[in-house]
Amino acid sequence: METTKLSSKGQVIIPKAFRSLHRWASGLELMVIDTGDGLLLKPKTPFSPSELSDVVGMFKNKVAARTDEEIAAALDADVRRQWRDRD
Repeated sequence: METTKLSSKGQVIIPKAFRSLHRWASGLELMVIDTGDGLLLKPKTPFSPSELSDVVGMFKNKVAARTDEEIAAALDADVRRQWRDRD
């Protein structure tokens, strides 16, 4: 168990082992949730939760439909490009 201290400014340093484990980088916004037993820190999601009905049709008429053949050709070209560019 690791410990940390609360600064006079109300700041807490999260030990590097925990930051690395959760891949938390500098500048990450965290939500602070009171659990009654203590505080829970969770990364803030970049977008508010939404329902499918809120976003359905948002790309209507903005993207041309592709045929199965066009999709297959694009995937094939991408695989060939990745194969050529590998180290």
